[in-house]
Amino acid sequence: MLEELFNLVKSVATEAGTNTAEVPQEHNDAVVAEATNTVASGLRNIVAGGGAQNLLSLFGSGGNTQQSGGGLLSNPIVSMMIGHFAGKLMSKFNLGAGQANNVASSLIPNVINGLVNKTNDPGNNNFSLDKLLNSITGGKAAEATSQQSGGGLQDILNQLGGNQGGGNGISDIISKLAGGAQEQQQRNGGGGLMDLIKGFIK
Repeated sequence: MLEELFNLVKSVATEAGTNTAEVPQEHNDAVVAEATNTVASGLRNIVAGGGAQNLLSLFGSGGNTQQSGGGLLSNPIVSMMIGHFAGKLMSKFNLGAGQANNVASSLIPNVINGLVNKTNDPGNNNFSLDKLLNSITGGKAAEATSQQSGGGLQDILNQLGGNQGGGNGISDIISKLAGGAQEQQQRNGGGGLMDLIKGFIK
């Protein structure tokens, strides 16, 4: 799933014109890798903090993300990623604050928008909420849902949105996801995740 995310970021960066004046051409792949790392780490950090319900509110729109631009920019999850990525652009690639914010504010919301649409597309087998959460929790999403009756993680997490009587089952899922994400944080500390992403650069 991480490689699919990298390819999505690369595609969005090209279409959005990020590979032009704002970023020197020799840094294009490194910037794409940094953006991929920002999104993957950001989502993992949210889940690690017990924020699976917040993630659902972002990804549970059924692909109806008519909020690219203003709407996504005001989403706290997305704005956090934009700020982090802009900081990396300034510190690693010497972009000015205005340039960095322009690139981050264009790229990150479009990547999230594409990711939400793809995970909500039943015809796209490469992207799903289950796969996304599995990739950032070290497989804990599959482990958590295997103990529940019914459909996949998407169906079970939908109970959160409607506040249906999920009881301890839902709490257990959130706890397992958080624990898995925390383990991945520790395991991938010190650049481990970024090292994986750099392996996708061709």
